[in-house]
Amino acid sequence: MQPIAELIEQRFPGAVRGTVDAFGEQTVVIARELIVSVCRWLHDAPELAFDQLSDLTAVDWPEAPERFEVVYHLNSLRHRKRLRLRARVPLSSCQIDSVVPVWQAANFLEREAFDLFGIRFVGHPDLRRIMMPEEYDEGFPLRKDFPTAGKGWRNTYEFWPAIEPGREVKPVEIPINASGLAPSKNKGAS
Repeated sequence: MQPIAELIEQRFPGAVRGTVDAFGEQTVVIARELIVSVCRWLHDAPELAFDQLSDLTAVDWPEAPERFEVVYHLNSLRHRKRLRLRARVPLSSCQIDSVVPVWQAANFLEREAFDLFGIRFVGHPDLRRIMMPEEYDEGFPLRKDFPTAGKGWRNTYEFWPAIEPGREVKPVEIPINASGLAPSKNKGAS
């Protein structure tokens, strides 16, 4: 087990569900029930001082028993250390406690994960859509089961003008001068 994972396990027995050490970066999988307690301790302990949440995102693993994974990227500016935490979230109880009380940066990031994955962040001060319209009820666009062509209105919206069957489309030729650029149409420009 990695040193940081050992410290977490000593402080919070049963919190560490796994570890990964790749490319010089540590990842610790944390029990979702303890995510706020562990994050608060990582933030407040002077010997750790993970004072910056640089990113929070989610991953959808449709075939996994705990389908979603919330991923936290932490930095300790004082100690020049980075740490990644992951917490698994099942579809049947698609929620995890908010870390906004620990890092204010989580406010926007949790709203984004809620909006695009449908993961609820319990205790979030303003959990509402941030990217999709409030009235959008067609699912969560970053889930793997969301159709790549979209749903509903995308099936009826004409993005490109239709080309009638049998009509030939000719490519446009752009003359290139010796410098490899198209000549300027503005003759007075220098």
